[in-house]
Amino acid sequence: MTANIDNEVVAGFGDEWSRFDQTALTEEELGRMFDNYFSIFPWEKLPGNAVGFDLGCGSGRWARLVAPRVGKLHLFDPSEDALAVAKRNLASAENVEFAQAGADNIPLDDASCDFGYSLGVLHHIPDTEAGMRACIAKLKPGAPFLVYLYYSFDNRPAWFRLIWRMSNAIRAAVCRMPHGPRYVISQIFAILLYWPLARTAFLLEKLGMNVESFPLSQYRHNSFYVMRNDALDRFGTRLEQRFSKSEITAMMERCGLKNITFSTTSFWTAVGFKAEPHA
Repeated sequence: MTANIDNEVVAGFGDEWSRFDQTALTEEELGRMFDNYFSIFPWEKLPGNAVGFDLGCGSGRWARLVAPRVGKLHLFDPSEDALAVAKRNLASAENVEFAQAGADNIPLDDASCDFGYSLGVLHHIPDTEAGMRACIAKLKPGAPFLVYLYYSFDNRPAWFRLIWRMSNAIRAAVCRMPHGPRYVISQIFAILLYWPLARTAFLLEKLGMNVESFPLSQYRHNSFYVMRNDALDRFGTRLEQRFSKSEITAMMERCGLKNITFSTTSFWTAVGFKAEPHA
C-alpha cells in the first residue's frame, strides 16, 4: 500500500519549523492565534484527564496551550526535525508524548482518545480524506475532532480568486527550489507583499473601513515574524489542496463525524463529533 505522505513536503516543513521555531512569538500573539482556531472547540465536553492527539504538531505551538488543559497529549509529526523543535518547546510539559508518525501510521489504538485535532496539515497530504478517516478512527464515540483545511475561496469574489491563481503560479515555481533559495524568496515576498498589504489593511480598518476582502488583511494584527513564517509556508510547500465549506462538511460526514460547526473567522476551521457505531 502506498503511504499517504509526500516526503518532499515533510522535508520542507522540517526546514520551516527549524527556521521558525516560534520562540519569537509573544504569549499574547500566540494566544490570539490559538483562539482563532480553538474558539469553537468544546473544551467543556471533555472528560477529566482527557487523552488526545495533535496530528502534524510541527513546532508544537498549539500543543503548548492544549497540554495544560488535558490529561495527556500525544504529538505526532512525520518530520524528525519538526519533532526536535516541538520537544524543545514543550520541554517543561510532563503530560506529552512524541512519536514520528503521519496520518497513515498513527501509533494509537482505535477508539482510544477523547479528542483530536489537526490544523493546517491534512491538505498537505495526497489523500486528505483518508488522512482524516485515520484520525477519526482513533477517537472514542462522541469525541470531538478539530480540523483546519485550506479553503477554496468559495466565500470570496472572483477578483480575489484571480489574485490567488496568480500567486499560486508563483508558488508552483518557488516550492520546487532548494530550501535555501525558497526561504530567501519567501522572505522577499514577506517584505514586499505581506507587510505593506497587512499594514495598509490595519490602517484602513482604523479609518472605519471593512477590510475582510482586502488581500492579506488576515495579517493586519500579526507581527512581521508571523508574516515571514507564513510566507515560507505559503510559497514553499509543494503540495496543497483546497476545499469548499460544503466539500469539507461532506468529507467530515463520510469520515464519521456529526454535529459539525464551522468557525466564522478561520476559513475553514471546523469541529465535529465522532458518531456512535451502528448497532
